[in-house]
Amino acid sequence: MFLSLSLCLCPQSAIGQDIVEAAGLNSVSAAGGSAAKIATVPPLKTLKDNSKSPHLLATAVQHPESANRQALEQKSGKNAGKLLLRSTPSGAQVFVDGMFVGRTPLLLVVAPGKYQVELRGARMEQATQSVDLLPNETRIVSPTLSARYPTRVSAR
Repeated sequence: MFLSLSLCLCPQSAIGQDIVEAAGLNSVSAAGGSAAKIATVPPLKTLKDNSKSPHLLATAVQHPESANRQALEQKSGKNAGKLLLRSTPSGAQVFVDGMFVGRTPLLLVVAPGKYQVELRGARMEQATQSVDLLPNETRIVSPTLSARYPTRVSAR
């Protein structure tokens, strides 16, 4: 038995229909004795919002540090204080009360209160500091990160 399979991406277009007819897919095949069925593809619908793709099932997700930063800023209120976080070396990950909020240098608008700030560097350096923030106060936190493990070992 002879079986022929053809794929046409646009069977609704004139060119696609010509290809289908030329291939003999919509008529009885003399060699096989059976009729081949054409798989039809519905025409594409235009999207109202060009920024959304019909191929992506998941919606755009916000990064955790942005969500954590926004949560802190929403709780800040009208007497909010500011934390300016810097580190040496810069680019350290910033954790406020255990939540990742970004990388240094970073300016946070937060509610007055006590915060545990932890900075983690790319080479396992770290610094931890407790910060008390008063209403409408701007506090600069700029620790030097220290290595968690020794970088040199000497034997005597």
